[in-house]
Amino acid sequence: MAFYFDSSACSGCKTCQVACKDKYDLAAGVLWRRVYEVCGGDWIRRGNAWLPNIISYHVSLACNHCEEAICIETCPNTAIVKDEKGIVLIDQDRCMGCRYCEWSCPYGALQFDSNNRVMTKCTFCADYIEEGKDPACITACPMRAMDYGELEQLREKYGNNSDIYPLPDSTYTGPAIVVTPHRDSRIAGNRELRIINREEVKPNE
Repeated sequence: MAFYFDSSACSGCKTCQVACKDKYDLAAGVLWRRVYEVCGGDWIRRGNAWLPNIISYHVSLACNHCEEAICIETCPNTAIVKDEKGIVLIDQDRCMGCRYCEWSCPYGALQFDSNNRVMTKCTFCADYIEEGKDPACITACPMRAMDYGELEQLREKYGNNSDIYPLPDSTYTGPAIVVTPHRDSRIAGNRELRIINREEVKPNE
């Protein structure tokens, strides 16, 4: 299973983020889905005039249920598993809250539950899928900027791109995500861009 995200259609309303938080009644500071606000740009000179060249777009990100999930490899207690659908899940009965998975994930997807002292993350709404429903974030999006399904089917429908700033290079973990980039987006590492809501989207401390 994989997510699809169309950055060119996303308005940054964060309804997907709210729907996820509401469904799972997540604690303050814990966000399984986060919406990054990316901005940048410079000035262009045309004759005697200087014109703004503004770059602005949004990226909605949850766990990418990676094909080569590094969180599974780094968990010392084998508490993180991948089910038959490719969904990466945490067995909280086995999790000892060491946070190694959190430190290793390049997407900041794993979040620490300080009340129960265990790790948590996006479950792809596996319970909803079992009931024939769509994940909460997909249903909630008013711009229909998100989709989900089997990875190969999404690639056939939307293309093979998995890279967009601020995501790390997709070759690291093989994220199960397909992205339609915003026209303003640049590949990871472009110094003209920055995340302007970093305090909001950083993993809970």
